[in-house]
Amino acid sequence: MKAALISGSSSGIGRAISEKFLETGIKVIGLARDHSKFKPDEKNYIPIEADLSKVKRLPELMKFILKENPDIDVFVSGAGYGDFKSLENFSSLQIENFINLNLVSHIILCRAIVAHMKSNGNGDIFILGSEAGVIGKKKATLYSAAKFGLRGFAQALRNEAGPAGVRVCLINPGMVRSPFFDTLEFEP
Repeated sequence: MKAALISGSSSGIGRAISEKFLETGIKVIGLARDHSKFKPDEKNYIPIEADLSKVKRLPELMKFILKENPDIDVFVSGAGYGDFKSLENFSSLQIENFINLNLVSHIILCRAIVAHMKSNGNGDIFILGSEAGVIGKKKATLYSAAKFGLRGFAQALRNEAGPAGVRVCLINPGMVRSPFFDTLEFEP
């Protein structure tokens, strides 16, 4: 492994993966909205601040990242947040922003990275889904919609990219004790 791009690198599972990669000497390009929560004293960590819910900006961002870091051969697609309430309690704008970050941004980032990896003939993509992408539950309508979408996306992308040497893995964790729950009314 040469270098890893990790979305959601400053908190939760993305941060834990970033820390492990850095411990083993792997260069990490970290995408996050706020890097103040995670500032490793590490030359191998390259923080890139970005609001991934602003999906129209992502193609240009990925073009820049891949130009500056052509050695990326791993992508961990982990950015996201949870908001759990009945569907009628979300505004149209909240729905759009939630789906943009938790589903659409993953697809757009993968679109750029898979083209890069296919041209290199190898690569690994890890998409962080959720058990909510396997079984929908009350007050998780948007979260489940996004995670079910990621599940189908990962399965199809695996079939598309596999023949070109790109491996795609979907990880569906259950509740993991992390800052993800800081703003929620429940915890693991």
